[in-house]
Amino acid sequence: MKTIIYTDLAPQPIGPYNQAVFYKNNYEATLYTSGQIAIDPKSGELKINNLIEETHLVMQHLNSLLSQVGMTFEHVLKTTIFLSDMGNFATVNEVYGSYFNESTAPARETVEVANLPKYVNVEISLIAKLEL
Repeated sequence: MKTIIYTDLAPQPIGPYNQAVFYKNNYEATLYTSGQIAIDPKSGELKINNLIEETHLVMQHLNSLLSQVGMTFEHVLKTTIFLSDMGNFATVNEVYGSYFNESTAPARETVEVANLPKYVNVEISLIAKLEL
């Protein structure tokens, strides 16, 4: 069964999509998140002046979505990181890595793109699964 996931601890969608979709059957549950960017969910303001803080905020949004369905970063199978500048890779990677156990970290790709929504520096999405 498909369920739309919503939390006021992550930014509201700025288009025709949802924060996350949760799919559950008798054996497993999977969470698919939309890409998260560094928007303060309370004020709606962008937080992009400090790349470390920006990346932490993105990861906090993802954590909030995982929490909505009883998951943690340990349940993450795959992430996608979009960067506006591959020169920011080391900084983003260090912050991102602090949320995962290296021995159980998910699969991932990181790509540089020409532009990101609202001209942010980083956007991250994930897929997580829980065996029932």
